[in-house]
Amino acid sequence: MAYASVHKYYVSVMQIDYVPKQQSVQITSRIFIDDLENALRDAYGEHIILADKDEPKTVNLYIARYLKENIEIKINTKIADLVFIGKKYDSDILICYLEIENVGSIQSLEITNRILFDAYKEQQNMIKTNINAKKKSYLLIPENDNALLNFN
Repeated sequence: MAYASVHKYYVSVMQIDYVPKQQSVQITSRIFIDDLENALRDAYGEHIILADKDEPKTVNLYIARYLKENIEIKINTKIADLVFIGKKYDSDILICYLEIENVGSIQSLEITNRILFDAYKEQQNMIKTNINAKKKSYLLIPENDNALLNFN
């Protein structure tokens, strides 16, 4: 008999690191695979299957599109261009890698993260940052999907 793993909480964790030497903001987002799969299916009306092996090439396009539609980052009040670098599977979690290039300095970072809010009203998105040697964290919920962090 097969049992599907069922989790009773809905949370994603996003780590945002600023690497001054590379003038780069590196973002890692951890999302439950089954939740993201359901959200992608609902959003795009396709039968999308996230699988480590034999995955259709179009999956990365759907993931990149979904992330760009649901995450907005402003650095120093300017909307940043998020670049989807890739992903990897880790048990029941999908780890997505994004980057913002050519970032000379950060005084403020405003983030809107609506990942899975369209699919689960209980969803919470934890944001952790390491910017200018300062660590901050924030919890976003559907009723409050935006955080403004200052690093002066």
